Amino acid sequence: MSDSNLEWFAIRVKSRCEKMVSVQLQQKGYEEFLPMYWSRRLWSDRVKVMEVPVFSGYLFCRFDMEKRLAILRTPGVAHIVTKGKVPAAVDPAQLESVRLAITSGQPLRPWERLEIGNKVRVELGPMRGAVGTLLRYKNATQLILGIDLMQRSVAVEVEENWVVPLHQPSPLARETELALA
Repeated sequence: MSDSNLEWFAIRVKSRCEKMVSVQLQQKGYEEFLPMYWSRRLWSDRVKVMEVPVFSGYLFCRFDMEKRLAILRTPGVAHIVTKGKVPAAVDPAQLESVRLAITSGQPLRPWERLEIGNKVRVELGPMRGAVGTLLRYKNATQLILGIDLMQRSVAVEVEENWVVPLHQPSPLARETELALA
């Protein structure tokens, strides 16, 4: 079913079902793309190197939107990503850039955009361990964080590379992962 006239779409899949859905779509004859990278994961008794999706919970597939029912009926598929109620095609140039990054042999990992209003944790610098809300960007490399204390806030400037989204792994686990890399 590979046809360069067909558009690429992002497909949301059930948690940890990306590889299974990818294989099923291939078996149905669809052109799919599941970007993967190698990650070191710290377990209680060892470090394990695993191949994991770059975009957890998503994969990309090229198909005719008029014939999308076969995609949606694939076990593990949750839905096709939309803008509003309209399925949103993915720019093939962006997918090609991801493909080039993966095949380049250079180390890569997912990178979450820090959005204003998100909770973040400071991992480096003198405020290591502090949790706050991203209030604004001062310039290209500095953020203003609001840290709540006794129903009061204090704004502090920190370097952008010092913080991570709050839901990322703890600093100790990340340091261990980086040290082993």
